[in-house]
Amino acid sequence: MSDLKNKFSVKFRGIRGSYPTPEKGFLEIGGNTSCVEVNVGGHLIILDAGTGIISLGNELMKKHIASSDDMFKRTPINATILLSHIHSDHIQGFNFFKPLSILTTRVKVYGYSDYAENLDTSLHNLLYGKSFPICINDIAADLEISNISETEVLILDQNSPMPFRKRIMSADDIVPVGDEDVISFMKSFAHGTEGVMVYKIAYRDKNMVYATDKESYIGADKKLAFFARNTDLLIHDSQFTGEDYLSPIAPKQGFGHSTFEMAIETAKAAQAKKLAFFHFDPSYNDEKLKNIEKYYKDQFEGCFMAYEGCETDLL
Repeated sequence: MSDLKNKFSVKFRGIRGSYPTPEKGFLEIGGNTSCVEVNVGGHLIILDAGTGIISLGNELMKKHIASSDDMFKRTPINATILLSHIHSDHIQGFNFFKPLSILTTRVKVYGYSDYAENLDTSLHNLLYGKSFPICINDIAADLEISNISETEVLILDQNSPMPFRKRIMSADDIVPVGDEDVISFMKSFAHGTEGVMVYKIAYRDKNMVYATDKESYIGADKKLAFFARNTDLLIHDSQFTGEDYLSPIAPKQGFGHSTFEMAIETAKAAQAKKLAFFHFDPSYNDEKLKNIEKYYKDQFEGCFMAYEGCETDLL
């Protein structure tokens, strides 16, 4: 456990936006939709549950089975899933996350729902109900689904397998970056009618920010830049090129997604050390994305194209 407490790693499991692209020419960068695995201080944090979560679940199951020949003595799986929002490309792998079929698994899901219903009701209606053979209440795992807001944080308690919630009651409760092991939240309204949640995970003196499915602004998103100030890793929506965004025939303005230029502007404003381009348009193949990465390296040295299996250690 001591080795796990000294770990803060980020692994990209799914990097596509809108829908999966399991076809030739797209598999080097990857074709699965949004999912990022974060192992931090002995906690497993999963950012979004697109189809990328399926491979993660399969690996967790293999480790679980290998932990003991006695099924009742196997090491339980504990995971916290943070949903940026509930559009299909961010939840479509949830049903197929195999650890949910194990009684000893414990999963807490946090996110935001603005449809006059709680997050658990929204997930049931979207993923289960008439579209799946079981309902969400039939899941074997110990599953807890809760709405979250900017007025709360999750504390990464090293003496507990799961983070615990803490409500911010005063300015003294707001934890500065690096002062405590904590997950904090920022609501962005720059995507659809319900907006998205942006997440910051701070551990020891390092932190990362996950900001997908948000349309930044010319001159950078100032709220996000402040939230992500001095971050070690900014994962930022980069769905479109500037040309596609401003296309006179089919412009993408107002779609709730950023360009690569917007991601760089925000990273510079936040003085981020590294920038991961993320959530690519499904029409962009490997060759195009590699060329884009080469072009923008001159504008921001710390930028890189997220790809499936890419892993970085922040400690």
